[in-house]
Amino acid sequence: MSKQYQIAEINVARMKGVHINDPIMKEFVDNLDHVNGIAEKSEGFIWRLKDENNDATSFNPYNDEQIIINVSVWETIEALETFVYKTFHTDFLKRRKEWFNSYGKVATALWWIPQGEFPTVEEAVAKLDYLQKNGATPVVFNFRNKFPNPSI
Repeated sequence: MSKQYQIAEINVARMKGVHINDPIMKEFVDNLDHVNGIAEKSEGFIWRLKDENNDATSFNPYNDEQIIINVSVWETIEALETFVYKTFHTDFLKRRKEWFNSYGKVATALWWIPQGEFPTVEEAVAKLDYLQKNGATPVVFNFRNKFPNPSI
């Protein structure tokens, strides 16, 4: 039997606030639980990185208080795209310039991982770095340049 795969993603953003509790970030922060709850109830959702506050804002792999990360795992790219582009999350995506500065480079990476596995923060950051340096490949890619599930 062949190995089955699921899609992992990381996205990063540079906040306009000096840290997550900066007043400019209040509306974004006030909606984190709601948006994360929508993700968790979405068809195809498997897992997301979170801390004791139920979000990922305390993770700081870049040693920069202004950069926040999100890492999640989904059954398919389509399930992830539905959450990103067709739910309440879309409203916040459209308003991202209110809370975030341009990251200046690729800020989202997708890659296939064996079913049942979950990426570490270090692995996710390394995948984003690889995409920034090499562009989209079957190893890591983005929504514009997708590669098919290797188990299909």
